[in-house]
Amino acid sequence: MSDELIWRRRTRQRDLMVWFCYLLAIALFLFCLERISFATEWFFVQDAPRVAADLGSRMVPPKWNYLRELWIPLWDTLNIATLGTLLAVALATPIAFLAARNTTPSIRFVRPVALLIIVSSRSINSLIWGLLLVTIIGPGVLAGIIAISFRSIGFVAKLLYEAIEEIDETQVEAIAATGASATQVMTYGIWPQILPTFAGVSVFRWDINIRESTILGLVGAGGIGLQLQASINIVAWQQVSVILIAILLTVVVSEWVSARVRHSII
Repeated sequence: MSDELIWRRRTRQRDLMVWFCYLLAIALFLFCLERISFATEWFFVQDAPRVAADLGSRMVPPKWNYLRELWIPLWDTLNIATLGTLLAVALATPIAFLAARNTTPSIRFVRPVALLIIVSSRSINSLIWGLLLVTIIGPGVLAGIIAISFRSIGFVAKLLYEAIEEIDETQVEAIAATGASATQVMTYGIWPQILPTFAGVSVFRWDINIRESTILGLVGAGGIGLQLQASINIVAWQQVSVILIAILLTVVVSEWVSARVRHSII
């Protein structure tokens, strides 16, 4: 009986390593908590409920007649999201084909460049893109459109190139065996397989861009965010409440439209 082996999930050395990692994670958490506590002005945190209640009382009732001033900014916000998404999709599609292993012309040279573009786009927030573009080309809707598109390229291209890599190669081989050209293989063998993903990702990204375009005005990139920033600067809290309600309704409607379109496509 003494020589009988007893099953263990992990060896003793591995158990010690796991517990060491747990202790290290707890120590790191406590260190970060201590640094955050040291850098936090707790007086303002304790006073936050009173300030929030005072701010909320100033936002009620909303100044509904200000709503007529928001139609053009809301239209600009929709244009920023829509045109930015269209531009991003147009740029992200060829990048996705260059990044996919089964469609790239060169895995060693072309694919890394395409992946670098995707990572760079996804690493920089749209607000930062907006801030940079406002500095370069000036404030306005154009800066917002380009900022949204730059931010969206990585998102669309990543999901699209992953879909390209997961296609059924037998269909591609069957079309290529008929003597079809590379363009015909892509048109009839690859594109039909990724079309649902392409449409779903495009609509989903448009829905996200509606949300992001509402705040680009905070850095001068057009849209309803400009009115929000102006109202905050002049302490017009009743106007701020109307703007927030308008943004909420816009996002809800865009979410509903996006869900219906994606459901009908997919």
